[in-house]
Amino acid sequence: MAKTKPGKKDLDSYTIQGTNKVVKVGDAVLMRPSDSEKPPYVARVEKIEADHRNNVRVRVRWYYRPEESIGGRRQFHGAKELFLSDHYDVQSAHTIEGRCIVHSFKSYTKLENVGAEDYFCRFEYKAATGAFTPDRVAVYCKCEMPYNPDDLMIQCEGCKDWFHPSCMGLTIEQAKKLDNFLCTDCTSVDYAKVNLDASTVSPNSEPKVEPKRRKR
Repeated sequence: MAKTKPGKKDLDSYTIQGTNKVVKVGDAVLMRPSDSEKPPYVARVEKIEADHRNNVRVRVRWYYRPEESIGGRRQFHGAKELFLSDHYDVQSAHTIEGRCIVHSFKSYTKLENVGAEDYFCRFEYKAATGAFTPDRVAVYCKCEMPYNPDDLMIQCEGCKDWFHPSCMGLTIEQAKKLDNFLCTDCTSVDYAKVNLDASTVSPNSEPKVEPKRRKR
């Protein structure tokens, strides 16, 4: 193993204390917060090293939860959403509680079952300024909000856009019972010859794109 500094060496992996789970560089991990009432922090392991006393430390890149960001949590943020920040740190490996998986946004929306270890990330975040990359995002519905994978949406068979039931004056229960759906803009158009079959799955088409609203 290559030495990084006198008395220090890079490690290929680390076994989490009290478990047989192995963490490697590039893995996402859950790290113990100083406040036991808070949820674990999420980070990506960038480097693992041990000193001459075999104390293992990890260099991590932190993920932020929406409520930890300058703008706070907003309506379109998913419950398991994270932002990959530019905030790096070095921590004792003993603070690692477990491994988790941070999916791409697209991969997350295709999961049939979301487990406790599943998260997703669609933005990178600059901790000092609150800026996001990308700064443009697809918006849906007449409310022009980005897609929240936790929310049910229904697709209009006319324009193919996706809508929140509440924005269309429908309850979730009513939306789930629909055999077909036309938005208010399309109801005046004759789609009698179209085979209507409403869908309540994730948006897959690419709608209009507008600048992402700056977080307050």
